[in-house]
Formats: sequence, C-alpha cells, structure tokens
Amino acid sequence: MPDHEPNEEWNELPDEELIRITLTGETRAFDVLIRRYSRRLHAMLLQMLSSEADAYDVAQEAFLRAFRSLRYFNKKSAFYTWLYTIAANQARNFIRKRKRDRAFSIDDDENGTPMEKDSELADQGPDADPVRSAHIADIKKRLRKAMEQLSPAHREVVTLCDVMGLSYQEISKLLHVSEGTLRSRIFYAHKQLQSLLGDIER
Repeated sequence: MPDHEPNEEWNELPDEELIRITLTGETRAFDVLIRRYSRRLHAMLLQMLSSEADAYDVAQEAFLRAFRSLRYFNKKSAFYTWLYTIAANQARNFIRKRKRDRAFSIDDDENGTPMEKDSELADQGPDADPVRSAHIADIKKRLRKAMEQLSPAHREVVTLCDVMGLSYQEISKLLHVSEGTLRSRIFYAHKQLQSLLGDIER
C-alpha cells in the first residue's frame, strides 16, 4: 500500500493507538482522528462563535495545533478532552479579537445553529401551523440574540450542558473547574438567559 494512502484498519483503533502511530511518522493516522471528531468539534464551536465559517476556521486551527503538539499529549485525559481544550481556547481568543475588530452581527450564520435547525425540521410538515411557525421563529431569534449577549464562559457552559447534553462531571473535567463552580456558572447563565429572553409565550 502506498505511503500516502491511509490504512483502513486504523478506523477501528482507539485514539491512543492512532496517536502512537502518528508519532512514529505515519501522519495519515491523524486524519482518522480528524474524521472522528471534526463534526463534534465543529458543532461545539458553532454554538460558541455563531458562524459556520468562523467555526470551521477555528476547528482547523485547533486540529493543526493539536497535531503540532501531539508529542506533549500526556494521556491523563481523553484525546477529545485535550482537543476540546485547545479549540475552546482558540475560540475564546477569536471572540476577544472579533470584539476588538468589529461589531458582532447576529446574522453571521444565515443557516442558523444546529439547535435552530433541529427545531426548524419539526415545523416543515404540510400541517405546520403558520402562526405557530412564526412564533417559534421569533423565539429562535430571541434565543440566538440572548446567547450572543452571554459572556464567552457562560455561553460555553450553556452549549456544553443544554446543546451537547454533557453531564456536569464531563463538563467540569473539560473546563478544569469543580462541579460546584460549574453548577454556579450554569445557574447564573440560565438566570441571565431568562432575563434576556423575558416572558415568551409558550
């Protein structure tokens, strides 16, 4: 098999073995890790950045940084946890830079976030109530605007908890904070969201 072709058997290997193979010089093994986690990472970044293009760019940079620093991966945490930490730091830096460079537009991603897309699919049937659809569209608009007004830290925990469905234990490990600190952060994030959203008729 030519060196430039990835080994199909690598798809069944655990992350740790793919890392070991990559570090021997078989860099195509890292492509398997990219395929394995790219969609998950992109979905998380999309919630943080509210832009398909920005999420893609930051994800690519995160994978590149992970590849360059792979020899420093200490295996004390899962590979995705380590990758997430790199990507989240990149996203936070990107948000700070974007705030300095330009005003943030809530219409960066014209197709909506994954959370919005899921709710849209539920209302595309032939019996969809146009009044209800308009009401849901208004709620989504308010929710998106409210999410964008949260601090990066609060938006991050809401994304991990409410959008990605991770447990408090998983999130605390990802963010390197105690569960008590995390619970407090999520509580205040939810409280701020409720305040921003106001009373929405259900």
